[in-house]
Amino acid sequence: MAPKKIRKVNVAVVGLGFMGVTHLRSYLNNPQARVVAVCAATRLPQNGVLCGVAGNIKNSGDIRLGARVKVYRQFDELLADRDVELVDICTPTALHPAQVIAALQAGRHVLCEKPLAESAADARKVLKVAATSKKFLMPAMCMRFWPGWSFLKKIVTEKTYGEVRSASFHRLSAMPAWGSAGVHSGGALFDLHIHDTDFVNYLFGRPQGVSSTGVIGEGGMINHVLTQYHYPGGPAVSAEGSWLLASGFSMGFTLFCDRASMNFDLARGAAALRVDEVGKKSRTVKLDKGDGYDAEIRYFVDCVAHGRKPKIVTARDALTALEICEAEEKSVRRGRVVKI
Repeated sequence: MAPKKIRKVNVAVVGLGFMGVTHLRSYLNNPQARVVAVCAATRLPQNGVLCGVAGNIKNSGDIRLGARVKVYRQFDELLADRDVELVDICTPTALHPAQVIAALQAGRHVLCEKPLAESAADARKVLKVAATSKKFLMPAMCMRFWPGWSFLKKIVTEKTYGEVRSASFHRLSAMPAWGSAGVHSGGALFDLHIHDTDFVNYLFGRPQGVSSTGVIGEGGMINHVLTQYHYPGGPAVSAEGSWLLASGFSMGFTLFCDRASMNFDLARGAAALRVDEVGKKSRTVKLDKGDGYDAEIRYFVDCVAHGRKPKIVTARDALTALEICEAEEKSVRRGRVVKI
């Protein structure tokens, strides 16, 4: 019996910084995807080779795209290319709304890096267009797909170890180059901490309010935030995000349930996720290979290939994350609880 033919999706990546390079590598390793074009204003491939860049979680080596991948400097020229089926937007946040809207109106499926926009108001404009489009829009909220984190959704939903009593998350990084420059930056709150805000919403739903404290940088951006999310009747949920780490990157969580506690620490590598059940020995959970970037891209490409609307993360989820982050910002600046 002949092997089933794989339906390939033609992909273009827009923006070739760390995230664009990261996404490109995932597409090139995906048998369902075919990279047909890239687009950037400045950093472009030379002789079919795109230089690697440094990032939070890992550095990226050079990528050999070859001569067949088309190179564009202008976004509208890319959208005129009828070979492109899926547009992956990894540009600065300020450009996201206009580019997402243009791509949807041009009849392309869109994967857009977080945050979807600089404000909830701008995100609502995007959602209005997406609601009338026949194409799919998925925000790249990679933590919903991250090995060891996606595990939590099942635990919480199925109450594997009883009710969740408390959950805390952290995401700490040294100041990125674009953060210190202050260009197209939402500070640690919107560029980093939003991952945990989204994940809290994914696990427990929209909180009724937030209490946040933080550190405001020279440019007025919030570069460190500590938030308590309010869920009347429980659980007690908090998250910390920062660009004040002296060097490196750290992320993790601790979850306390009726019959077990779980802890994830990225620094432990393959042993990152540990589970301690009452009356049993501590155990390490074996994690899937790859990372959340690979998994989210596999998922979205498969959705496009089979005409299935994405469900794990939606454009509405991206809007909710921004609304909660805006409430956190108000809480930091005003020094009080903000209802959502």
